This record gives sequence, C-alpha cells and structure tokens, in this order.
Amino acid sequence: MGRYYSGDIEGKFWFGVQDSNDASFFGGDESEPSYIEYFFDGNDLDDIKLGIQKCEKALDENVNKLDTFLNKNDSYSDRQLADYLGIDTNKLKEILKWYARLDLGKKILKCVQKHGDCSFQAET
Repeated sequence: MGRYYSGDIEGKFWFGVQDSNDASFFGGDESEPSYIEYFFDGNDLDDIKLGIQKCEKALDENVNKLDTFLNKNDSYSDRQLADYLGIDTNKLKEILKWYARLDLGKKILKCVQKHGDCSFQAET
C-alpha cells in the first residue's frame, strides 16, 4: 500500500524511501490532519530552487545515472541498482531518498512556475 499526494501535483511517495512530509524540505506551509496540506507560491521559489540544488549536490553524478537506469528498467533489485551506480547497497536508500525528493521538488517548481502557486495533500 502506497501513500499518495494529490492536488495541483500528483504522485506517489517512494515506498520505504520517502516520508509523507518530504515536501517540507522545499519550504511552503504545512497543516496536518490525516493529510498534510501543502501550499507553495512565488514567495517560495527561492526555497524550492535551493532545495533542488541541495538534492542535486547530494546526488552528484548519480542524477544522470539514476535517470538512465530508471528510464530503462521497470523493476530492479537494490543489488542491481547499487551495482549500476557503483555503490554499496548500504548507501542506496539514502541516494534514492534524495532522488525521490528531487523529483518532488521539480514537480513543485514546475507547478508554481506554470500556475503561480501549487497546493496538494499528502497522505500521512
């Protein structure tokens, strides 16, 4: 069973990798009933862009490697992905956490740039 987010952007949090409150990394406003509600607007653009830069820095050259691997593979094991990246499987979860966060940040940024604001709910 996965946890989803929906609203101006939609998606599914990465199981076992990404927390429901991961969008907090990029700023915005949060409220928490059984869903976390997020709202971003133009005032948050600097924080969103800074968050994306932090993700890209943490991932370093692994961004392009992950893009390539995940575009070619619908399923994979931790060992396959770790071998492809040339890392130990112990480091894989942390890298995937940053990659999932980067994907979320890019969705938020694109939404704010296109519509002026972005709101969505994340299941807790």
